Amino acid sequence: MDFSLNEEQHMLQESISRLLATECPLSDIRELVNSDGNNLSEVQQKIADSGIAGILIPEDLGGVGLTLLDAALIAETLGHAVAPVPFIASSVMAPIALLEAGGDEQKEKWLPQIASGAVVFGAGVTEQIGNREDRGITENTDGLNGTAMFVLDGMSADMLIIADDSGCMHLVDSQASGVSRQKLKTIDRTRSVAEVTLEGVAAEPLPGSRSNGEPLRKTVDAGRVILAADTLGAAQNMLDKSIAYAKERKQFNRVIGSFQAVKHMCSEMVAELEPCRSLVWYTAYADASIPDEARMMACHAKAHLSEVGQFVARTATEVHGGMGVTDLLGLHYWFKRIGFNRQLLGAPELVREEAAQAQGWI
Repeated sequence: MDFSLNEEQHMLQESISRLLATECPLSDIRELVNSDGNNLSEVQQKIADSGIAGILIPEDLGGVGLTLLDAALIAETLGHAVAPVPFIASSVMAPIALLEAGGDEQKEKWLPQIASGAVVFGAGVTEQIGNREDRGITENTDGLNGTAMFVLDGMSADMLIIADDSGCMHLVDSQASGVSRQKLKTIDRTRSVAEVTLEGVAAEPLPGSRSNGEPLRKTVDAGRVILAADTLGAAQNMLDKSIAYAKERKQFNRVIGSFQAVKHMCSEMVAELEPCRSLVWYTAYADASIPDEARMMACHAKAHLSEVGQFVARTATEVHGGMGVTDLLGLHYWFKRIGFNRQLLGAPELVREEAAQAQGWI
């Protein structure tokens, strides 16, 4: 039996890679980051035109109708290019939340707009993973109140999916009265992350999440798979850059790749990273085909890629020596993306605990 990607999936990755090579070169990433993403709309639309935005949305609602595995392949490519475009929340978490918990009218209204790129969604669910005492969203008679931290794609979003303290997810207009957003200055400037404060905001609940926590869990788990895939792509790029640099950089009239210590560093990165590819693929495949394993595998993939990604990021920087920390090479963009992916939607220690709970160990 062949467990490798099929021809269409290879073509999908290759086409997105060519698009990103043209639209998101390192020089443009520097400019976008330094302008706080103010020049991002044109790039976003070209990405949406490629079909990425509707990757999980059924064809009868304007999307492509593919699977989480295909979305993970795209995320891997985006991470490899450290592309500063909304994807995890708007193209993955929001469609899954709507498909799993939304009413028919909500699906028919919002999913075609997501697929076309007309609307960008943000996702605020982190309070369901680890909440500060003074943060969280409550629902009462006057609407939603409280603060949601680390809302993914939050600053570029037209609409938000916000989970309250009970686990119910709500549709919130980012421009509605009572909504205020503050851009969070994280180490990764390629991601749009916001702190969203709500004061008596009228919201539209997703009815399927009102008394059932499964849609929220599936939304979070899908986000974790996409983060793991993004880290895989970013780490692969850092590895590729390290090998290329080791072949051309000379010390003592020899390329540094001929030194045993550098060979060992590159070999260790390969040995750690290569098995992660099949782990991410299997995890994304399990979402639809092996649902009993989906939650456990999402936790394992997120935790393991966080650790391996951190190792590759650190080792790749060491291979580059002093050049590795300069803006000339731009290696720090991938380093910081991997570091921030590690913390989003649960650090390794937390998601390992969730994996143990999913297996009934604790």
